Amino acid sequence: MNLLIKNAKIIDDTSSHHLLTKDILIENGVLSKIEDSIENTSNYETLKLENLHVSQGWFDSSVCLGEPGFEDRETLENGLNTAGKSGFTSIAMNPNSKPVFNDNAQIFSVKSKTQHHAVNLKPIGALTVNSDGVDLAELYDMQQAGTIAFYDYKKPISNPNLLKIALQYTKHLEGFVYSHPLEQKISGNGVMNEEKLSTMLGLAGSPNLAEAMQVARDLFLLEYTKGKLHIPTISTRESIDLIREAKIKGLQVTCSVAIHNLFFTDEMLHDFDTKYKVNPPLRTQQDIDALLEGLSNGTIDYITSDHNPLTIEDKNVEFEHASYGTIGLESAFGALNTLFSTEIAIKLLTRGKKHYQIESFSIEVGEKANLTLFNPDEDYLFDKSCVFSKSKNSIFLDHDLTGRAYGIISNNQIILGK
Repeated sequence: MNLLIKNAKIIDDTSSHHLLTKDILIENGVLSKIEDSIENTSNYETLKLENLHVSQGWFDSSVCLGEPGFEDRETLENGLNTAGKSGFTSIAMNPNSKPVFNDNAQIFSVKSKTQHHAVNLKPIGALTVNSDGVDLAELYDMQQAGTIAFYDYKKPISNPNLLKIALQYTKHLEGFVYSHPLEQKISGNGVMNEEKLSTMLGLAGSPNLAEAMQVARDLFLLEYTKGKLHIPTISTRESIDLIREAKIKGLQVTCSVAIHNLFFTDEMLHDFDTKYKVNPPLRTQQDIDALLEGLSNGTIDYITSDHNPLTIEDKNVEFEHASYGTIGLESAFGALNTLFSTEIAIKLLTRGKKHYQIESFSIEVGEKANLTLFNPDEDYLFDKSCVFSKSKNSIFLDHDLTGRAYGIISNNQIILGK
C-alpha cells in the first residue's frame, strides 16, 4: 500500500515526532518519510481528514465475536471490520463461541479465516473443556496453534485445585491463565451491585465481597504456584488493594478494567434499562475513584472494551432475565478520551500489547505502518449511527462522548469508518 497522509498530529511518546503535525508517506506498508510537508511526486492516494491525529495501533484484550455458532450476534468479518473502524489494529478474541475454542483445530481454523485481515486477531483458548470448569482443555496444543491465553469467559473457576494445576501447567508456556473474579456462592442470584439501591429497586445484589474473595483466593494460589495470572475486568476498590499487595510481593499478576466500569455507576439502573446490565456490575463512585487511581499508579495494567455483542432477544426482557454484556469497541476511544487527556487515553489503549507479546511499531521512518487515525476533539451523541456491530447493545447509547476514531492502517491495508 502506498499512501500520503497530510497534516497529521502524531501522538506517540516513543517517537521523535511526538506532538508534532507532519505529513507521513507510506510506501509498501512502511513509513518512508515523515516531514513537515511532502510533495506527492508519485501520485499516490492522499488522505486528508479533519483534525487528524495518528498513534500506534490500539489493542483490546477482551472481544467477543460470536462466530462460530452465534453469527446472529456477530461474524468474524464484520467484527474485525468493526474493530478496525473503531481504531483497533489488534484484538484478543474470547472463546465463548459454539463450539467453545478448546483444541488446536479450532484455533487453526479461526486464525486461517482471519489471517489476511487488516486487524490482527489473537485467539484466547478455553481453560477447561467446553468451559465447563471440570477438566483442563488442550492448553499446550492450543498454545502451539497460536493461542495467547486461556479463559473460560465470564465463568469463575470454582475448583481451587483446578486453578492450581492450570497455573502450574502454564508456567513454562507463553500463554497465561485468566480467572474471572467472582465467588458465585457469595454473589448468588445477584444481578446488580449490592448496595442501598439494589434494596430500593428490589433486585438481588452481588457485593464487592464476591469479587474480592475470589481475587484473594486466586492470589494465594498464584503465590503458591509461582505461575502467571491475569484477572480480567476488576470492578472494586478491594480488588485493587489485593492486587497491589501481590505486585509488591513480586507475583506475576496482571489485571484489567472494563471502560464502562470507569464511566457509569449503579445509579444508572433506576429505570431498569438492561443495557446497563453487565458482568461485573456497575459499582459506586468510590469504586470508580479507586479504579481510576489504580490505572494512574499502574496497579491496573490496561483497559478493555469487554465487547460482547448480544441480540435484541437477549436484552429486551425483564432485567432479571436479560443477558449480561455490552458492545464497546465503537465507544472505547470516545469514552476514555472523555475521562482522560488524549495522551493518557492513547497510552491506555496501547500499553496492554506488551503483555500479549504483540509488537509495537513506533511512528518513525523505516517502521511498519501500524497506525490508528482519530479526531480527539469531536463532541457528539453516541447513537445507533455510531454502531458498526451487527448487534446494537451498547451501554453508551444516548450518552455524550468526545473523540472519535477514523480507522486504521495495518497489514498494508486501510479501514475507515467515516
